[in-house]
Amino acid sequence: MAPKSAVRIKRVYDDPAKADGHRVLVDRVWPRGLSKADAAYDEWLKDVGPSTDLRRWFGHDPERFTEFAERYRAELDGSDALARLRAIRDEHRVVTLLFGARDTEHNQAVVLRDLLG
Repeated sequence: MAPKSAVRIKRVYDDPAKADGHRVLVDRVWPRGLSKADAAYDEWLKDVGPSTDLRRWFGHDPERFTEFAERYRAELDGSDALARLRAIRDEHRVVTLLFGARDTEHNQAVVLRDLLG
């Protein structure tokens, strides 16, 4: 049995590190103020990000995070995007999920890390 992959999360605006391993952007919308040339990422999985309607409803309100996580997991259930992310996790020893949100505790990367755990 292969060793379990480490799944980490990090803001896409933070400096990349060698320890990040395979870097996957998990935002549906490109992060503000960041050029694609300056972004250090290996893959951008737009479709694994929450739907526009869910993002707007959540509005990065920490009080809505628990319900956001439930709705987001329901959106992902059986999706090709989540299957692809799981395949990436299985292909790499370390995967870092990149996100643009300022809140490092209440965002989709947190939900994805827990799903991939």
